[in-house]
Amino acid sequence: MLAEKLISEVIPAVKSSEKGQKALSYMDLYRVSHIPVVDNLEYLGLVSDKLIYDLNLLDEPIKKVLDKLDTSHAHKGEHIFEVAMVMYKLKLSVLPVLDADHYYLGTITLYDLARRFARLFSLQEIGGVIILEMNVQDYSLVQISKIVEENGGNVLSSFLDRKPGSRRLDVILKLDKEELSPIIQAFNRFNYQIKAVYFDNSMLDDLYNDRYEQFMKYMNI
Repeated sequence: MLAEKLISEVIPAVKSSEKGQKALSYMDLYRVSHIPVVDNLEYLGLVSDKLIYDLNLLDEPIKKVLDKLDTSHAHKGEHIFEVAMVMYKLKLSVLPVLDADHYYLGTITLYDLARRFARLFSLQEIGGVIILEMNVQDYSLVQISKIVEENGGNVLSSFLDRKPGSRRLDVILKLDKEELSPIIQAFNRFNYQIKAVYFDNSMLDDLYNDRYEQFMKYMNI
């Protein structure tokens, strides 16, 4: 999944001649804390709500502070993982996308990024989820996948959740079947510690909502 495929269809840009209040109104409307500043497809940078309040730009044109704008951006051919890393490191709620000639194409939002991750990792596919807990040195996706496949299932996607400084690891497995009993029994035979199992829609919705909230907190927006 490339950056140009992640562009939001709704997030607008503001011109440098427009006042800070216009940018703030867009931020409030679309629940973001940054808006791109663009003049004739030339990307000038991101203006944030913090910058507007700190510099008293409510009734002043944004062009007065062009040198203070954040010029972070992605190029259209960058992968979704690169986009996520930039947004995480820089604590951005949106990220502009530019073409090879440095012209503005549009903006990626954190919400759209999270939604694309859900699709990328098959979260909406029919099937259950098993969460295993183990020591880091015991993790082997090859062995885990073999156990699942030998008991009639396939791993659609997997996630690793390790708390900083801990040697313990949660391995979250999205499987392609809802009947998980044979797989659960197999994991027990191989002495895997099963932390949680989710197999119906209400349970999965709760799990996905929880993981979405964790993702948003991880991105720290």
